[in-house]
Amino acid sequence: MKQTWLVSLLFISGFANAQTLQQKIQSAFSRLQQDSQCQYASVSLTVLDAKTGEQVFTANPNMGLAPGSTLKTVTSITAFNILGKDYQFQTQLGYTGAISKDGTLTGDVIIKGGGDPTLGSWRWASTKEGVVLNTLVSALKKAGIKKINGRIIGDNGIFNGQSIPDGWIWQDLGTYYGAGITGLCWRENSFDITLNTGSVGSPVSVSGTIPTMPYLQFKSELTNGAAHTGDLAYPYLPAFNSKVMYLRGTYAVDQTKKRISAALPDPAYDAALRLTDTLKALGIAVSNEPASSISLSEKGQPIPQATQSLTTILSPELSKIVYWLNQKSVNLYAEQLLASIAANANKQPITNNGIDVLKTFWDQRGIDKKSMNIFDGSGLSPEDRITTLTMARILQSAKKEKWFGDFYESLPVYNDMKMKSGSINSAQAYAGFQTHEGRELCFSIIVNNYYGTGSGIREKMFRVLNELK
Repeated sequence: MKQTWLVSLLFISGFANAQTLQQKIQSAFSRLQQDSQCQYASVSLTVLDAKTGEQVFTANPNMGLAPGSTLKTVTSITAFNILGKDYQFQTQLGYTGAISKDGTLTGDVIIKGGGDPTLGSWRWASTKEGVVLNTLVSALKKAGIKKINGRIIGDNGIFNGQSIPDGWIWQDLGTYYGAGITGLCWRENSFDITLNTGSVGSPVSVSGTIPTMPYLQFKSELTNGAAHTGDLAYPYLPAFNSKVMYLRGTYAVDQTKKRISAALPDPAYDAALRLTDTLKALGIAVSNEPASSISLSEKGQPIPQATQSLTTILSPELSKIVYWLNQKSVNLYAEQLLASIAANANKQPITNNGIDVLKTFWDQRGIDKKSMNIFDGSGLSPEDRITTLTMARILQSAKKEKWFGDFYESLPVYNDMKMKSGSINSAQAYAGFQTHEGRELCFSIIVNNYYGTGSGIREKMFRVLNELK
């Protein structure tokens, strides 16, 4: 009898504690909803038990909202499931034609991409531009090539479809974070433009680029903005075979960096150009100008396919790619993974196919694909919509997987909590994990159409999330 009474007491006590947590979250959430910044906003929060999936708290859980970069958690988890934590991209180096006894290659050298977003990236020692170029040169030398009567060609391989996801705005496309999908990525498909600044309202001129961009011209319509207005400079990709990149907007006078990052118009061409220049500097002559699969297609010329293979460059493992994808919110990494998910399903590696595979994957696991009205894998599209319940359920599903530790490690820390942030067009979101009194929780919170400053709404959202600590 005493044992029954004790068990009942413990059950009631545990239930009371659970209710107390729910009540605390409800009070904090109500304050957020009633705040003046949320007068015309849509607000949603889902909190689940990370081990069991039990709903701890929900408010507007099925409301489709713009998630910003928190969508990267969905892309990451899907990639872990479909491609595997040890998945590596492959870049092939080969050539056409034949090598004579004196070391002359009469043919073309082909760098064929396999979708690796890390080739030429500064984030790993093995992927840095100089290391990759040295690997390519060493392979050519090992084959006995001392002279090339032909071209260096950067080939996007099977990534020859639409490179820009639907829904991305024109203003973003020339920025480093709006770089398109390519089979042969190079330096994360970006480069830097250095600036000469002056007084407020005066023009900002271009002083140079890193690296040098001999095939591009720059026309700056930038002006110096007032202090504390930040970097509002936007590069615009050359259009209709133009070589001119425009810079528009403002750049605050107190900005110390004095440079902005822009998207490469044709990363495969740039990779071919850098290898050509490196070979010439080492005394290996290349008779013709570099080319890419894009430039050849535009001219109606065929894209040569290598008949002899020289070497294969492997990317870091997917788990390491996802680490930087989420830590620094690298849009390119997310989009390349989404395209590769499509390729893995034997579909053309374009965004729409990747989305179809992603939705089908989760639909087969009981998550309604209609709860994900998404247009990309990174969250850059203002048209993306997803529910907090779906995001939380996908996060919770990762908890039981062997690779969960790698995914968890990839999440940044905000407000002393492991979570991914997202912001776009008066939208702010967070998604991640937190332990409350020994209970592991996962959550997704999104506010759309808030009024006022981003810092203000973030602070108020943190007050809600603090109840999970």
